[in-house]
Amino acid sequence: MIIFGTKGYLYQLAILTLLCGRCGNPAAHTLSKRVTKFTLFFVPLFPVSTKYATQCTFCGAQQKITKEQADQLQVQAASGQPQGQPQQQPYQG
Repeated sequence: MIIFGTKGYLYQLAILTLLCGRCGNPAAHTLSKRVTKFTLFFVPLFPVSTKYATQCTFCGAQQKITKEQADQLQVQAASGQPQGQPQQQPYQG
């Protein structure tokens, strides 16, 4: 008997201050990456899919983004730009 399946992993990549497209507030947004891996006998072997998203901590709105957008937001977070001002609008509500 062979036991196989998938398992999801959620990674928080950064926290940024952005202008929310849904509620319009400049609020903290978490940038996250969800990786689904194929498992064999409960051992994760290789990634099947990778998805990126931002979520507003004020209203809870979540928006899927591309890998390129996620990379840009990570560079923005690492560059030390002031967190008090909204820097980008990753989505339009």
